[in-house]
Amino acid sequence: MTLTPWLLALPLVALAAIPAWRAARMRRRRAFIEAYRFAPHLRAQVLQTWPNLHPGALNDVERGLRQFFRVSLAARGRMVAMPSKVIDELWHALILDTARYQFFCRHAFGRVLHHTPAAAMRAQARGAEPLRRAWRLACADEGLDPRQAAALPLMFELDTTLAIPGGFRYEPDCSRPGSSAWCGNALGCGSTGCGSSHGSDGGDAGGDGGGDGGGCGGGGD
Repeated sequence: MTLTPWLLALPLVALAAIPAWRAARMRRRRAFIEAYRFAPHLRAQVLQTWPNLHPGALNDVERGLRQFFRVSLAARGRMVAMPSKVIDELWHALILDTARYQFFCRHAFGRVLHHTPAAAMRAQARGAEPLRRAWRLACADEGLDPRQAAALPLMFELDTTLAIPGGFRYEPDCSRPGSSAWCGNALGCGSTGCGSSHGSDGGDAGGDGGGDGGGCGGGGD
């Protein structure tokens, strides 16, 4: 039996449509993350740990978690470290609301975004790839150059801005003598240094998967 030309062309048409379908799915998932409203009771758990946070600070924590979810979406299934203790607390509060979290993950990632316990992340070095990836994608989210960022992305600055006790401290440039903060721009380099493109996540911004996340060096679990 001879196939008509349009039948022969169907597989090619289907293949050509896949990138557009994936891009549309990414836009839908990102739009869902942007529009999602965190339940008011989640703030109460954050306030149990840090009762001095004012409503404006809690708004910033929600913005930080939203950025982390955007970064996780862009990571295409690869591990992304959580660089903030206070944002991690809000994330954990959402996880404990099991049905709500499953609903969120299904629409935002198409799967459950797993939370790696802090104890499992403490053993990782400061320059571990999940933290590098979080830095690069957070910089991309704010239009910053990850190797020469003049400022910190939101989820890297909140612990310092809100004076979170025992929080994670970062600086864009750690050239200042005696600085104990983690150096953001150094994280923007690949594991083999700034002279190499190895480890770059430049292509992640167009991904469509849901990356796993974890606390960085001791974020609350």
